[in-house]
Amino acid sequence: MTQCEKRKYLITALLNEQPQYRNMNIPDNADEQKRLLRILMNLRPPRPIGAEFLKVQDAYLKEEVREKGVTDSDTLPVSAIDRRLALWRGDITTLKIDAIVNAANSALLGCFIPCHSCVDNIIHSVSGIRLRLACAELMTEQGYDEPTGKAKMTPAFNLPCSYVLHTVGPIVSGRLTKKHCKQLANCYRSCLELASDNGLKSIAFCCISTGEFHFPQKKAAEIAVQTVTDFLQTDTQIEKVVFNVFKQEDYDIYKGLLG
Repeated sequence: MTQCEKRKYLITALLNEQPQYRNMNIPDNADEQKRLLRILMNLRPPRPIGAEFLKVQDAYLKEEVREKGVTDSDTLPVSAIDRRLALWRGDITTLKIDAIVNAANSALLGCFIPCHSCVDNIIHSVSGIRLRLACAELMTEQGYDEPTGKAKMTPAFNLPCSYVLHTVGPIVSGRLTKKHCKQLANCYRSCLELASDNGLKSIAFCCISTGEFHFPQKKAAEIAVQTVTDFLQTDTQIEKVVFNVFKQEDYDIYKGLLG
């Protein structure tokens, strides 16, 4: 099957799950097809699906990642203050590394808003629907929402990394408080501890809480760098920590902190 054929197969299968959409016409334009597929994946609740669908989905998503291009974390320039630290501006879903960090919500099931720009939505869209299923299994076992500052680990499925670490950052609505700062530091510490305890050697952090959760960018970066450097003073397992940014403003902030 070509990529187009795979995409149409996946769209048709997801539409057929919902009787009201079974007769929907699939767009001819490739970009519109990709958008529709992402919408259907974003909206789909965590319920089982057939092996054939997963086989086609995995082949399709892996090829999409390959076409975008993969960046090996080993090739990133290191920081002047610590060779275990690196700064990279790019798409975290194209990074080859042991684990990437997802800024999740407390339900830990990914973002259900179609094509939302948050990193949670993007990671789930590129990984595929098994990521939501894995998260749902963890949350069913836990029996309550994920607390702020904690972290969970799942396989990465179709991402070029090996694992995804899901952490819930603080939501800042109004004045920034000491509690917000402590919670954000806990996010970084929990992810590092989880990675180290599971034998991982490298981890990439997104800018936790600075987007939809409105944590001030400069203060968040200061907390991130300080927490990571403090952790690395005693940990011997983690060999590389990448601070991944998307905006130029965040890149400039981290560049000033990392040298």
